[in-house]
Amino acid sequence: MKQHQSTRRQFLKKTALLGAAMAAPTIIPASALGKDGATAPSERITMGIIGSGLQGTSNMQGFMGFKDVQMVAVADVDKSHREAAAAIVNKKYGNKDCALHNEFEMLNDRDDIDAVIIATPDHWHVLTAIDAVKKGKDTYVQKPLAWSIEEGRALVNAVQKHKRILQTGSQQRSARQFRFACELVRNGRIGTLKYVNIGIPGNNKFCEPTWSPEPVPEGFDYDRWLGPAPWAEYHHQRCHYEFRFSLDYSGGQVTNFGAHNLDIAQWGLGMDASGPVEVSGNGVFPESGLFTTATQVYFECRYANGVELVCKTGRFGMTFEGTEGTIYVDRKQIVTLPDELKKEKIGDDEIHLYESSNHYRNFIDCVKSREKAICDEEVGHRSSTVCNLGNIAMRLGRKLDWDPKAERFVNDDEANQYLGRDMRGDWSLEA
Repeated sequence: MKQHQSTRRQFLKKTALLGAAMAAPTIIPASALGKDGATAPSERITMGIIGSGLQGTSNMQGFMGFKDVQMVAVADVDKSHREAAAAIVNKKYGNKDCALHNEFEMLNDRDDIDAVIIATPDHWHVLTAIDAVKKGKDTYVQKPLAWSIEEGRALVNAVQKHKRILQTGSQQRSARQFRFACELVRNGRIGTLKYVNIGIPGNNKFCEPTWSPEPVPEGFDYDRWLGPAPWAEYHHQRCHYEFRFSLDYSGGQVTNFGAHNLDIAQWGLGMDASGPVEVSGNGVFPESGLFTTATQVYFECRYANGVELVCKTGRFGMTFEGTEGTIYVDRKQIVTLPDELKKEKIGDDEIHLYESSNHYRNFIDCVKSREKAICDEEVGHRSSTVCNLGNIAMRLGRKLDWDPKAERFVNDDEANQYLGRDMRGDWSLEA
């Protein structure tokens, strides 16, 4: 990657300039609608949610905005979270029917649920999802799809074995500007793609250099919260939102914000079923305190077609740079060099990517049609894999060769130890 380093100044200069410039839906027949416009029970998708914290509650409310969705149950190991979520559900429907569960297995066992939302901490995504698909449930799983690469592949296999629908919560795929940017790239509008530059924000939570165990709050099943992760004394900064800054449960901002932009990079590269062949990194990690994920992120990936990708701490957004143009895109805008590029039309005979205008709606429509969702299990797995590769490279501090087909590092036993882990207790990936 030395050649890449020699061109970085030009690349970053262009990126800075850009930054400064700043499946058809299912139609429900009228006969299925009641007099008030509500969907008849036979057409309604009943849902439950596993993990009802900040993100989970937001997802839940998003799905409840559809007339053909009925939320019926909440599972969360924190009593205060599940009761708050159930209160929202009951207020929405004007009753007290929402069921509450501490154990996700009890929710997945219910015959009155068609699909589940999974918005637990990352280390629980795959176990809860595998249990759901085994029991006949379709699943909307928050990003990153998996805590580890081995877990991700296990979930892909389970979804396909049980013929379920899965949507990964990488909602940028359902935003027009990201799809259009990728279509421009895939159709050669910027010439030959050379570089992808991704910026992700720094940590938004901090901890003291020392910490002491705290009493477990009443109503919080902490042992179950830890689940397959190693045993550790309770501290409030280990759980809920801040779980993402401990490597035992998540991958920091790489698997938080990075998962979104790395997913779009994979889309633009046409690598939804593959990934890079080389990765290296030199992130900065805490030397004290409770948090263990990188505080400064920097890693590079190289793909078999020669494209080089850089992910680093900085402004949230991404740039595709080709031999004939550059595209910057984030959640608010798309900026191109040359400027007229963003006015281009994609021809009928050109590559048109999967179109979705609403990530939640796409999932519900696919539950009904049995078509693949825009961010299905393989897509979500491959995108979270890039996140994991970056974190592994930063932890080891050296270049790693990756085989995206075998999903293993080449001739590197030490690196391959990071692909998964032994689970505490009786938890397993059996599907």
